[in-house]
Amino acid sequence: MATTNLDRQKGERERVVILGSGYGLSRQLSAKKYQTVVISPRSYFVFTPLLSSTAVGTLEFRTALEPVRSRRYPNVEFVQGWAEDVEFNRKTITVEESVLDTGPHRALAGDRDGDVKGTEGKERRVPATKKRGRKFEVEYDKLVIAVGCYSHTFGTKGVKENAYFLKDVGDARGIRKRILECFEIAALPTTEDKLRRQLLNFAVIGGGPTGMEFSAELSDLVHEDMRRLYPDLVEFVRITVYDVAPKVLSMFDASLAKYAMEVFRRENIRIKTEHHVEELRPGLPQSVEKDLAGISNAERCYTLKTKEEGEVGVGMCVWATGNMMNPFIERALQKVHTFPKNSATLHAKAKASELDLHREDDWMIKKNAKTGAIVVDDHLRVQIQLSPSSSPGNTDNALPPVTASMTDVFALGDNAVLENANLPVTAQTANQQAMWLGKRLKKGDIESQTFSFKNMGIMTYVGNSKGLLQTGGNSGIHGRAAWLIWRGAYLTLSVSWRNKILIPLYWFLNWAFGRDISRF
Repeated sequence: MATTNLDRQKGERERVVILGSGYGLSRQLSAKKYQTVVISPRSYFVFTPLLSSTAVGTLEFRTALEPVRSRRYPNVEFVQGWAEDVEFNRKTITVEESVLDTGPHRALAGDRDGDVKGTEGKERRVPATKKRGRKFEVEYDKLVIAVGCYSHTFGTKGVKENAYFLKDVGDARGIRKRILECFEIAALPTTEDKLRRQLLNFAVIGGGPTGMEFSAELSDLVHEDMRRLYPDLVEFVRITVYDVAPKVLSMFDASLAKYAMEVFRRENIRIKTEHHVEELRPGLPQSVEKDLAGISNAERCYTLKTKEEGEVGVGMCVWATGNMMNPFIERALQKVHTFPKNSATLHAKAKASELDLHREDDWMIKKNAKTGAIVVDDHLRVQIQLSPSSSPGNTDNALPPVTASMTDVFALGDNAVLENANLPVTAQTANQQAMWLGKRLKKGDIESQTFSFKNMGIMTYVGNSKGLLQTGGNSGIHGRAAWLIWRGAYLTLSVSWRNKILIPLYWFLNWAFGRDISRF
């Protein structure tokens, strides 16, 4: 498949190809200097911190989205497809078209050929023989890798098939639909109280900011809206957070975490630390299955099994813990096909003449040993290395590998890690990297400038219009003031003016008239 139109429109400009739709980088680049091409299986950027609010109706789904195509930025070209491979020597990307693929708008927790989301936000297994899209090549002058991460299930039995994730707008839509479905089934006159207790028991796996924010938002939904709409059902509602760690919100100061625990206790959110999930399966626990045998809608429940408590019946399990590296990073970006002599700079300890002493295809993308993320230098340039056994004079692997920097390939966000710094894997980090790289490419001074992360602090919502805020200096505030700052920060980070207007509008409408609980 040809890319004739892209090539014709390029002119004398450099082409910057961005793999992934995130962080607003594409809108910063000068149309006179660069032809910007975004390649992504989804046609929008998701502002993930707002997904918890959209999942319970506090905000509408589109407020968390920014379309890649925009009439305000007609210079940004978009190709909807999966990046399959990169040949750095030829500066080409192999792309598989994905316009008709139903998977990209929901979280993936494994190989996309084997894990595809179902209609309710859950994953279902499909045959590996699923029809693939046509493939074509796109050339680049500069490449930015920002494909993000997948949800990590840690191999827990049944999680990929039955859990609800919170990575994309399809996940939020599935969660909202399931919450309302649980309440509607529980409200039926044919539903027994024992089944109501199972249906309205909501489990959240993960005691980090994402899991705690979703639990807080769900609690607000129950206390502010469901209490009025389903007054007879509120007594059956249980919200429980499970985590393997000894405490939740461990990244916050002890006093702030203690305050959060007090708020959760008052909101009847149960916290169960040092609990290990072993399985999630459809159906009721064996302890109540006999009592509810033959009861209508009993099969709509799930059973969560933990090592410490055994089986517990739940209406929904939201999995909000752990990231796994994108399979594209793990497999396609593993080996460098041929050493890119024209766009890679050997580091001081290596000599260019040494390249003739071994095969050029022994070079590999340098990865973080723990996470598998791409290692970048302080210019966000991707690092490559020669496998130790192939390095001249290093037959016993005693010497460090020969390394080089690719001057025209950059990586940022969840799939990248700085070589000499350990930065938090948050939207704040990715946003700062994108802003910095866009500014440097625009000014053309990337060689003389280095990226420096400015810790603006961490924050989270804990429910009932209260929040936590811990600044870079480890000082912090909590309560309503922190909640207002939390809302203001997320509003500021929204990319477009459209959403900067819509978000406070929906906050006001839902405060005045309640959340929209239509199930569609």
